[in-house]
Amino acid sequence: MGSYCERMNTPPRAFLAGLFRTATAAAHPLACLPPHLPKPPSGRLIILAAGKAAGSMTEVAENFYLQHAALPEDRLTGLAVTRHGYGRPTKLIPVVEAGHPVPDAAGLQAAEQTLKLADAAGANDLVLALMSGGASANWIAPADGLSFSDKQAVTRALLRSGANITEINTVRKHLSRIKGGRLARRAHPARVVTLAISDVPHDDPAVIGSGPTVPDPTTLADARAIVARFKLELPAAVGRALNDPANESPKPGDPAFANTKFHLVARPADAFRAAQAAVISAGYECVFLGDQVEGEARDVAAAHAKLARDLQGQGRRAVILSGGELTVTIRGKGKGGPNQEYALALAVALDGANGIAALAGDTDGTDGGAGKADDPAGAHVDGMSAARARTLGLDPAAFLADNDSTGFFASLDDLLKTGPTYTNVNDFRAILVDSA
Repeated sequence: MGSYCERMNTPPRAFLAGLFRTATAAAHPLACLPPHLPKPPSGRLIILAAGKAAGSMTEVAENFYLQHAALPEDRLTGLAVTRHGYGRPTKLIPVVEAGHPVPDAAGLQAAEQTLKLADAAGANDLVLALMSGGASANWIAPADGLSFSDKQAVTRALLRSGANITEINTVRKHLSRIKGGRLARRAHPARVVTLAISDVPHDDPAVIGSGPTVPDPTTLADARAIVARFKLELPAAVGRALNDPANESPKPGDPAFANTKFHLVARPADAFRAAQAAVISAGYECVFLGDQVEGEARDVAAAHAKLARDLQGQGRRAVILSGGELTVTIRGKGKGGPNQEYALALAVALDGANGIAALAGDTDGTDGGAGKADDPAGAHVDGMSAARARTLGLDPAAFLADNDSTGFFASLDDLLKTGPTYTNVNDFRAILVDSA
């Protein structure tokens, strides 16, 4: 009997793309947000949203309160800021599109407006913070003594360093007037409820969007240690800021958090649960490696390729699923993102392996790139990818050495292009293992 894909006339690429869509749909705000929305307050409802899902979260929340909760329009206000191309239509609450991963002037202005809205919140008001991955770049409010260009320089250095998201956000939180619990401090004494879509390993509230409404367990000393460990070359003003006790973030027990609550509305685990069900329904064994895989993209790819070959050697028909957030230490001059680099390393490691195909993509719809909405989400790959490249005169190993995964997969027409998904629960990787 042939494979599921053969029996159903579904090519492996289409099957894997379907798994990706299943995973992202499970984490879309329309599906996950409404059950968690709190009752309207006696005063105003102030919606403050940031991240790649901010537009869609605001769209869903605004519709809920105006249509289902019958909240008078004059009691609803707020502001959402999201990545360029990720805006959604709303009636009352403006949605600003701003830079990501490197912040831009639109995010700078939106963060100032957000802080003003928080400052104006009263004891009878409810500040509803809608958080998702990308908020750290969208809400950009430099600490005193830092310029906007200083913050941009820090972001670029961190992104190139190979630091993981927890380390990156530890530094960001100590150079900001909004991150690391400071938004909650500005909104006090209003009640603050945060609803978040997690895109980080371990679903840590203090890491999602750099934790603007929750206590920060990290310290200035932690941030300085990260800068030293990765030998980051940063503006002198950044060094002064990281040595200034005034930039320490509020900790657990701070009165600013006395009237705050935090809830996760979607996690990577939820997206993978939906994908696992689809894999099993298709007749494959599901080998789930977890949703918190971290490490250098090319190293993780090598390990996953070995697993795929081993499974095939045992005659097992399976789909290997994994999530998390991989890192790339940039040494070359090419373009790409962690998922594309993983896919390129996988192509090298799977060279000649018939019956194995894979997809690696970021669930927000963009992986690395130049900050445009049509940037690729990731890439498709199979055991013949490297051979097809060589027929075009391309050396996969040379592209990998130059960190040019986008250039490689563009030449093969194997980029995964989904456009904005309006959610973000981190990386999605699936390797289909069938008979050779």
